[in-house]
Amino acid sequence: MLHIIFFALLASTFLLGMTWMRIGLFNLSGNRMENWLQKFTNSPFMGMLAGIGMTAILQSSSAVTVIAVGLVSARILTFPQTIGIILGTNIGTTITLEFFTFDLTKMVIPFIIIGIGLQFFKNIKFKSLSLIFLGIGIIFASMNGFELLAKSIEDVPLIQKLIHLMKDNIVISFITGTFLTALIQSSTVMTGIAMSFLNSGTFSLDTGIAIMIGANIGTCATALLASIGAGNEARLTAYAHIWLNLIGAIIFLPLISILGHASSIISDQPPTQLAHASVIYNAAVSLLFLPFAQMFGQYIIKLHGK
Repeated sequence: MLHIIFFALLASTFLLGMTWMRIGLFNLSGNRMENWLQKFTNSPFMGMLAGIGMTAILQSSSAVTVIAVGLVSARILTFPQTIGIILGTNIGTTITLEFFTFDLTKMVIPFIIIGIGLQFFKNIKFKSLSLIFLGIGIIFASMNGFELLAKSIEDVPLIQKLIHLMKDNIVISFITGTFLTALIQSSTVMTGIAMSFLNSGTFSLDTGIAIMIGANIGTCATALLASIGAGNEARLTAYAHIWLNLIGAIIFLPLISILGHASSIISDQPPTQLAHASVIYNAAVSLLFLPFAQMFGQYIIKLHGK
């Protein structure tokens, strides 16, 4: 029971770090992000580039998708314009995972000290930088905590059974990633946790990739909730996000071993391999959909337009 509580506390701390970093980055970028989306969404390709850039800046695909839903609801954007944005968010979110592969363990305390120090300044830019430094420090401290936890959590009978099932069954790993991500509302946090458990040797790369693919679907819950009562086109944007990730999962789940092999060629470190696998997977799915973006949008309208 104590292990479960510790896991929940670490997950909450990780999420807090992501939230503070995101708020700091958003405060520095101001309303320019929304203006950027309006200007660069005239074609699916430009929309995808805007989605990649905005997600890389805000460090959250869910946040960008929710902003897109809000802009559609306000009739600033139309549903077809959001298709490219959605394709871009899936690629942009992988930048955060690549950032997680750097070993900043020794920088955790300095980052937190700098973050606390910047809080004493009244200038909004300094306070925003404070949140960024604090967020990064908390994120890496949490990831270290997950690695330590992974070594002892296997002694819990219930966790032993779940890990054993996940090792032997890709589908269960996929479902676990989907459910937990929908619960904590962040695919980045879920995949970051999987990277920590991979680093401790708790489960295999294939299991981590299945969790990552499931996390991509679980994060759709955020946009779906945001679309409730926001109008028909906003609802279509949320459904497009779900279908994109669902079809991608159906295509790539049977190819997990190939995806794992490709990422293992690039790096010999399991957490880095998972980050690379996420880049390959999300880029492949988005580029696969890009030529058919308009047809995909028409399909969503036909299926959910009523």
